[in-house]
Amino acid sequence: MLELIKKIRERTGAGMVAVKKAIDEAGGDEEKAIEILRKQGAGKALKRAAKEAKEGVVVSYIHSNNRVGTLIKLLCETDFVARNEEFQQLAKDIAMHVTALNPRFVKPEDVSSELIEKEKEIWTAQLAQEGKPAEMIEKIMLGKEKKFREESALLSQPFVKDPQKTVGDLIVENVGKMGENIQIGEMVRFEL
Repeated sequence: MLELIKKIRERTGAGMVAVKKAIDEAGGDEEKAIEILRKQGAGKALKRAAKEAKEGVVVSYIHSNNRVGTLIKLLCETDFVARNEEFQQLAKDIAMHVTALNPRFVKPEDVSSELIEKEKEIWTAQLAQEGKPAEMIEKIMLGKEKKFREESALLSQPFVKDPQKTVGDLIVENVGKMGENIQIGEMVRFEL
C-alpha cells in the first residue's frame, strides 16, 4: 500500500491523505485513484475560477537554437503562490510548450470568427474537390472548425511534456495542488 501511495504521489503531486482516500475509494486500483484525484482537482478549479488572479510571474523560455522564444504571464491569487517553485516551474513548462507548438490563442473560443470564415472557404473548396455530398459537408465543417479551434488554442493542445493531458488539464491539476486560481495572462512568441 505504501509503495502505491508513493507511486501515485509521484505521478500526481497530490498529498498523502488525498492519495490514501482516493486509493480506498478506488478499491486499490491505481488508475481509478488517479482519475479520482484529477476529478477532485477539477472540482477545486471550478470553485477557484471565480477568484481574482492578480499576482503571478512573467517567465521566458528561449529554445537552445536561440531562434525562437516565448514570454508568458501566468497569474495566481497570491504572491505566496507566485513565489512557489512549483508555480514557477509550471510557468516555465507552459512557456516551453508555447515555444514548441506555437498556439495563436489561449482558449478555443478566442479564435476569431474572421479567421474561421477564411478557413471555411478553404475547407469548402477542398470538400467540393473531393466530391463530398452537400448534406455531409455541414457536419464535416463543424468537425473541422472544432479541431481547428482546439489546435490553435493553448489550453486545448496536448501538453508537449505529457501528451496524455492538455495544457488546460495541467493547469486544473495545479489549481488542485496549490489551491488557487491559475490563469494564463498573456503570451508572446518570437521567432527569427
